[in-house]
Amino acid sequence: MKLPSATAAVVLDTRREKADGSYPLKLRITYQRLRKYYSIGMDLTEATWKDVEDKAKTRRDLREIRERITDFEKRAEKVIKGMEVFSFDGFESLYFRSETEDARQAALRNDLAHAFTTHIKSLDAEGRRATAESYGNALSSLTSYRKRLKLPDITVDFLKGYEKYMILEGRSATTIGIYLRALRAIINQAIDQGVLTPKQYPFGKNRYQIPGGRNIKKALTLTEVERLFHYPALPGSPEDKARDFWVFSYLCNGINLKDICRLKWKDIDGDRIVFIRAKTARSTKGKQKAVVAILTDPAKEIIEKWGNTEKRPESYVFPILSPGITPKRERELIQYMNKYLNKYMKRIASSLGIEKPVTTYYARHSFATVMKRSGAPIEFISESLGHNDLKTTDNYLDSFEDDVKREYTKALLNFGKKEK
Repeated sequence: MKLPSATAAVVLDTRREKADGSYPLKLRITYQRLRKYYSIGMDLTEATWKDVEDKAKTRRDLREIRERITDFEKRAEKVIKGMEVFSFDGFESLYFRSETEDARQAALRNDLAHAFTTHIKSLDAEGRRATAESYGNALSSLTSYRKRLKLPDITVDFLKGYEKYMILEGRSATTIGIYLRALRAIINQAIDQGVLTPKQYPFGKNRYQIPGGRNIKKALTLTEVERLFHYPALPGSPEDKARDFWVFSYLCNGINLKDICRLKWKDIDGDRIVFIRAKTARSTKGKQKAVVAILTDPAKEIIEKWGNTEKRPESYVFPILSPGITPKRERELIQYMNKYLNKYMKRIASSLGIEKPVTTYYARHSFATVMKRSGAPIEFISESLGHNDLKTTDNYLDSFEDDVKREYTKALLNFGKKEK
């Protein structure tokens, strides 16, 4: 015959009245007519207890008390259910250990550093090393302003104070914005997980607005692009390589260096390159749109000049990355290549009298600017750049035909025409 299970209930212990007229609430465990009482740290008067028991009364304070009581009872019932053979000693060991663990977990869930670290590990596991480093920098900055931060500490006043602190430290609005957008993402996760309530959200209209960075123009004029394009570098020299990779980016929709490094031969289809941007490959699953860049003759010549001779579909076009490397190593190689190209592009720009810090990113901005000045619709430019938010584009056209792409791409080499 199976023995009856123990039962748990929170009751008002009226055996000893306190000085303020209240009595302690206790968790009562009953097993085979034996009872034991355990304090739960709550005291109520008899009148309030009667109100709590009267379910018809729905005042907010009474609802909160009932919720806390239910939590204690459910935790006890869970412990009892998990015991093969019930004993009061065994129950006490498991119940109070679980209570301590619950408290520890609650503290962790509320800890800002823990929330950031968990997300950073997730980003690393997905191979998003650059984003992981950015979140790590944001956490370091926030904790340098105030240590041992809890998620509920992130209020409008805290954010205003942090912004002032960063400005006094000489940090730019762009940097502040990057760090606070990372923080906002963590806060959104905490709300989704029920750690914070929507009312605790400190960002947005009539709350705290994240500052936007100054939009510093990073584009060259078509005349400047032409001078770079025809720069007489010594064949095979670092300047020759830097110029060619910059021009390749410019001619291929302003493709960024990471995507150039990750290009594979399977991405080349005749006179087109078709690829998914690494930046959006994970963040927009289910809504990914391939970027299509038309290969002009100069772009094809750069591939032939600097590309791998082995042209298997899964092989990289350029000899920068190797198959099977870790995300960390991939980032290191791309960063090295970026520094290398930027170093020699700045030398070329200086020798040509171009007073701009020409970097690989200038190729992307220059592509967009030249396209705009040539009369290309903003929708086409947006699609060509592979921007995440294509709502405007989708409202006008789903995509552009390849012959239209070819017509607009011709503008990238219209060096003889005057700019407007």
